[in-house]
Amino acid sequence: MAAHRIELTAFTAGKSFRGKGPLCVALVVTQHARAMGLPLDSGKLLTEGGGQVLGLGKSAVQAILRRHGITRVLASEGGRTSRGSLGNMREYVAFLNELAGNRKVDLEAIESFWIERVYEFFAGKSFKIKLDAARSLRTVVRDVIEQAVERQNTTPGMYYGGAVLQHLVGAKLDCALGKGHLVHNSFSAADAPGARPGDFFLGDTAIHVTTSPGEAVIERCRENLNDGYRPILVTLQHGLTVAEGLANNVGLGDRIDIFEIEQFVALNLYEIGKFAADGRKVAVTDMVDRYNEIVDEVETDPSLKIELRR
Repeated sequence: MAAHRIELTAFTAGKSFRGKGPLCVALVVTQHARAMGLPLDSGKLLTEGGGQVLGLGKSAVQAILRRHGITRVLASEGGRTSRGSLGNMREYVAFLNELAGNRKVDLEAIESFWIERVYEFFAGKSFKIKLDAARSLRTVVRDVIEQAVERQNTTPGMYYGGAVLQHLVGAKLDCALGKGHLVHNSFSAADAPGARPGDFFLGDTAIHVTTSPGEAVIERCRENLNDGYRPILVTLQHGLTVAEGLANNVGLGDRIDIFEIEQFVALNLYEIGKFAADGRKVAVTDMVDRYNEIVDEVETDPSLKIELRR
């Protein structure tokens, strides 16, 4: 699944393959691929009149969802009435055929990827931040993280907390340094073993962002040090003591900078806002705007976005 996920994530982002219509198309066409094999002929996936995608309807979509324990209705017409369904079908068929031309395709894993997107669609609502002068900036940051963790607890297999942490840090750094200094990645692909020194890399500094620091991330920090990089670890309040203990256990306590996320973000917002009330409002707004841009650029789940309320 991991090998396909990279291509699927890129396809979903590049083709804006989001929403109930495209999801219905992806599920039904993947089912056709399982029955017919790859490569597929898009011409054979049309109804007799040629105006709709073969088999695209509520009953077919819901049958696929029920196999995965989902009973909620994704689309009342199964995406059949969407004017873009034919184009979506052709683009997705081309993608699957290209994938099949390179290596063996795991269609079960691909279906599971789209089922994850369905769960995300149902989760659907953006996180909320209330911009209130009476609240501390740390509380503002804490609030959105708590919303992500709560949603994660009610949606098994989804890691909203980690994604929000990573993109908050990325947005904060972009606001402080300006766009173009960082490479942003989807949460599922971030910090992949052997791929990058950390979730973010600036100068000689590798930044790791995690909700639950463990031995693996401390080992990555050791590798950073061995390679001449300065590691920074950003985590939640309850992870701070854990990370410090793990670092001390392997003799790296005085070589890794470990920060708690609320302080890491809030202090920078004060600095960007020049410690003035109006400046803080602008700083928070700019960070949320940049965060949402990053989600649009690298994620497939629009419910990761933050809605700023005044």
